[in-house]
Parts: sequence; structure tokens; C-alpha cells
Amino acid sequence: MQDQFITCLNENTNVSFPLEETFFDPAKNVSMFSEVLESTSQNLRFLSKTMPKPEFIFKPTDESHVQATVICSKKLGTHLRFRSGGHDYEGLSYVSEMEKPFILMDLSRLRQINVNIEDNSAWVQAGATVGELYYRIAEKSRVHGFPAGLCSSLGIGGHITGGAYGTMMRKYGLSGDNVLDAKIVDANGKLLDRSSMGEDMFWAIRGGGGGSFGIILAWKIKLVPVPETVTVFTVTKTLEQDLGNKVLLKWQVVADKLVEELFIRVIINVAANNGSKTATTSYNALFLGDKDTLLNVMKKGFPELGLTSSDCVEMSWIESTVYISGFPSRTPTTVLLQGKSPNPKINFKAKSDFVKNPIPESGVMGMFKKLLKEDSGLMIWNPYGGVMGEIPESQIPFPHREGVIFKIQYVTVWPNSDKRPSRHINWIRDMYSYMMPYVSSNPRQAYVNYRDLDLGKNKKNAKMSFKQAQLWGAKYFKENFNRLVMIKSKVDPENFFRHEQSIPLLSV
Repeated sequence: MQDQFITCLNENTNVSFPLEETFFDPAKNVSMFSEVLESTSQNLRFLSKTMPKPEFIFKPTDESHVQATVICSKKLGTHLRFRSGGHDYEGLSYVSEMEKPFILMDLSRLRQINVNIEDNSAWVQAGATVGELYYRIAEKSRVHGFPAGLCSSLGIGGHITGGAYGTMMRKYGLSGDNVLDAKIVDANGKLLDRSSMGEDMFWAIRGGGGGSFGIILAWKIKLVPVPETVTVFTVTKTLEQDLGNKVLLKWQVVADKLVEELFIRVIINVAANNGSKTATTSYNALFLGDKDTLLNVMKKGFPELGLTSSDCVEMSWIESTVYISGFPSRTPTTVLLQGKSPNPKINFKAKSDFVKNPIPESGVMGMFKKLLKEDSGLMIWNPYGGVMGEIPESQIPFPHREGVIFKIQYVTVWPNSDKRPSRHINWIRDMYSYMMPYVSSNPRQAYVNYRDLDLGKNKKNAKMSFKQAQLWGAKYFKENFNRLVMIKSKVDPENFFRHEQSIPLLSV
């Protein structure tokens, strides 16, 4: 198959591709193939021996190679997966469990970034990471930034297709709210920009999830102003230090109402405590302003946390992205160019929820009881409010806006040596069902970038069931799902771009 593919590529591009740098085939060199496959696969769960592997990996070095790949996959009838940073939570960008054989296109060689401070914009290719983008913006200006993810190793191509949030979302909204233009390859191998794709497709790709409408080659983003000095803090409390969960209960009431320059997320972890287990809550924050202003805001709005001057560290915005990513303090900002995560790769499973009313103390106590049953359970609560509550639900496909006070991400992790991974997956499902009374309902909303196949998946054949997909589609997109289906049916009527949770065609 690879030889046919190469012949077809040569017929469809004028730009050469040295085979030893662009094609990786397990039959020819298995260690090199594995190295490339694993290079940006972020979840070890999808690298296990039993997981399906692509027939070969192709790393295009030119946009025309991507166009040719679509044309040739279609011609040869081969299923195609493609990834920019490999962060899909269910591995859908590099593993196909629903149809084999498949091939993988890895966009990591397409990573140019052109920052234009004069008109507050930048073009960034799909294979660049969020960290690289931040670094290149800061290189040109100390007072410009971009509201994207907290994790610096995310590939920007796929990241923005889910909407993409970060520490500045309460001030500026999502990445998807700040996209000006895009370059995409459609199901016919055509290269389109905003004007040639039309406003429907441009709407769909800014939050409708990756891998359904085309292959993102680049985004044109709108830069936002940031102050020269920002302030960060992390204040950690054990269960024993927050008796009656007073601080956490107050956070739920104020987190979405504090000034929009302030983002305080809560990271809830299981920790060892003198031989027994406890849970810790870490209040991890970015404030777009100086320390004194922040201390005043906290004294007025959230005195229960007991924030002190010594908890606060002033720094530049670019330094704050390194801090929030979780790198050790004083790590140089050049770490952002390495495209690496501060944590070693591990097996994980995640789920998400949106909360519209504060969880009562009884609910929080039961939640902690469940959390302490898992060795490596983690929850992250992200505050909403600010601009997020003002942007209409239908502005882009991401619908979680007004009325949401915070989002929950549930995570469980385990090493390869763990002999019973199923117990971790059972634990997170159990926690998810416990939380049902306290979170959004009809639909129970979920975030598409925290992809979760427990919510439902497409069947193997290309004629996916629209009815089944409506169940998970409404969770991710609410009312916007129907519009996504209409657009999908128009721009990719043969369902060339498909995966376990791609947008289905309208059933005829």
C-alpha cells in the first residue's frame, strides 16, 4: 500500500518529500516507526501492544503534501487519521479502532509561526505547540498574548478545533472566539481559507471538534493585550486545613463573579499524610495585574482563602504560562520551545462536567470520600463567568456559556506496570455517576476537547447513525449539534473525515 501511496503522492504534488524523513513503515524500520508514533502520543493507553497501529506514518513538509494525502487516501480507499500534537484524550487522532487498515499523517513538521504586532495578529501552522506560539508572541512584545491552553505541549491545530480555553478565558473568551481566518484542506483535497470555505464551515471548525470537516493547516489568530506585570499564586489546603470545606464552598460562590482579570482554578488531589491519605485543594491562579491590586480584590471578594503578599509572585505574562503549565519555578521560558509536558507520559482516562449551581456541603463531602478511594484521582475545577457568560451559545459551536459557574475535569492515571487498569476506569465512571445530581442536565454537558467515548461512539460503517450520535452530540454542542450535522453533510457528503466521535451525516 505504501508504494502505491508514494506513486500517487508524486502525481499530486510538485514538492519533493525525501522518503527517509517523511515515511515511517514498521516493516522497514520498526524502532524508528515506534519512535515517531510515540513522539507526540500523549496517552500511553493508546500505545499498548493490543492497540491498532497505522500501516505507515507520513510527515508532510509542505501544504501540498497534505492535499495530496487526502486525494490519495480517497483514491486508494484507505482510512486516514491525522494529528498535530497528539493530545486527543481517546487517541482518536492516531488510533483507529473502528476501521483498519488506516494510515497516520503527522503534521509536526508544519510549525511555522508569523507574528504581526502591527495588526495584532499571527498565523500559526497546525503542528506548532501552544508553548511555541506563546514564546514567539512574547519575543515580539511584552504586552501581547493569546488566550489558549494551560498545557504548553498542545498542538495548536487540533486544540482550537474544540474551542480551547485557558487562564484568560474570563477576560477574552476561548481561542476559538479569537480566530480571524484559517487554512484547511477539505475532503476533495482543496486548500481553502475563510472566504473560500464560507462562513458555515468557518463557524464549524472553531469548536466543532477535530477530524470532521477537514485538516487544519493554519490558524490566523487575534492577539490580545496583556499587562507588563501579571501575578500568580498557588495556595494549597488539606482537608484538615479547610474544615467543613468552607474555602471550597465559598470558591464555588465567587469564582465566576470575581473580576474577569482573575482566574482561580482548583486542583483537587489525593495526597499522602503521615501514612494515611488526605485530599488537597490547590487554588492556582493568574491575575492580569500587579500584586497589590490582586490582594485588594481577594480581600474584598474571597478573604476566606487567606491570600498573603508572600503567596503572590509578580512576573511577565510569558513567565506565567510556564508557571501555570506546571514547570518548576524559575524554569527558563525557552522550555516552551521544546514542546514537552512537565510531567512524564502516563496512561489516563478523563471525563468532564459543567456546574450551574454550587455543590452543597453534603455533596462535596461524598465527593471527597469517593476521591480518597482512588490512589491517583484528580479533579480540576475551572471558573467561568466574565466574558464567557456574555458570548452567545451559538457564536461558535462551543455552547457552554451563560449560567455555567465552573467546569470539572476528572482524571485518573496509572503506570504501565499496573496489572488492573480497569479499576481506575471503573472508579472514574463511578465518580461521574455520583456527581450526576450536582451538575448540568438535559443534556449533561461535556467538553469536546476532553473527549470521552463513554458518552457514545460511531459504528464502523460510513453511514453513521445520526440518532445515536445525537446523544453525545448534544452533550458536547447542545443546540449547535444540528447545525454541525447540516454543515458536515454539505462539505463532506461522503464522510471521508470520520472517527469514533466525528460529526455524522444527516440520515436520509
